[in-house]
Amino acid sequence: MSLQTQFEFNLPRGFVDAEGNVHKQGVMRLATAMDEIAPLRDVRVGANQAYLTIILLARVVVKLGSLPQINTAVIENLFAADMAYLQAFYRQINEEGTTIIKRQCPACQQEMEIDLADLGGA
Repeated sequence: MSLQTQFEFNLPRGFVDAEGNVHKQGVMRLATAMDEIAPLRDVRVGANQAYLTIILLARVVVKLGSLPQINTAVIENLFAADMAYLQAFYRQINEEGTTIIKRQCPACQQEMEIDLADLGGA
């Protein structure tokens, strides 16, 4: 059995680049200890603790559409819905090692599996 270290996702809105192209499909890798430690050394985090998430996501999102690189400027310019989606996706893959979550239907009480990778849309 091999360990899955990269997970595909689809952003709900998508990153809009300078030419107006929308980038929705991406790949996030599992975080390392250094991914979580390194942002703490950054002066931007010292000035604003919320910036830690920006740096962390810029480190673990390895692909987004046809963008040549992912950096803090890309993450800073995501729509709020996409940022929230990536934060939830990050927590799920790093805590559970899968994009599948189990939930119970409030109407019928039946348990179902939901794939977070599919929630963003195509």
